[in-house]
Amino acid sequence: MSEAEERELRAVQAALAAEHAAVYGYGVVGGRIDEAGRARARTAFDAHRARRDALVREVRELGGRPVAAAAGYALPFPVADAAAAVRLAAELEDRVAGVYADLVRASGGGRRAMAAEALREAAVRAARWRGRSVAFPGLAERAADSPSGAAAPSGTPTA
Repeated sequence: MSEAEERELRAVQAALAAEHAAVYGYGVVGGRIDEAGRARARTAFDAHRARRDALVREVRELGGRPVAAAAGYALPFPVADAAAAVRLAAELEDRVAGVYADLVRASGGGRRAMAAEALREAAVRAARWRGRSVAFPGLAERAADSPSGAAAPSGTPTA
């Protein structure tokens, strides 16, 4: 396997790990969010499950063994009420956007297009949860320079 193929496989695995964490995190969100946000949380949960399942296939297509979901994930902060659940949902989406930005950089063709679409979807969901967007979703180093100052974490989510 070439270095570029290995880099792409690592990026797909990171996206898969992020989707596993997002599915877990939305389970927490759904348990704490108010009725008004529950349908939106369910839609996001379903979207992340579908992306997760597609990434499992992508990893196998690249000759890798898909990373398994953890039994549980450390949340970035306590989620005791609906307001914290909304913050968690935005955080999950920011983190997912970060790994998809990495996958866009590491891939080409159809996989790059899929990653760009996933990044866009995560950025839109994050903006809806947060009530505002960031200038460069998924790019923490660029978001820190944006007028809002909101940097989106990059890498695999811990939530």
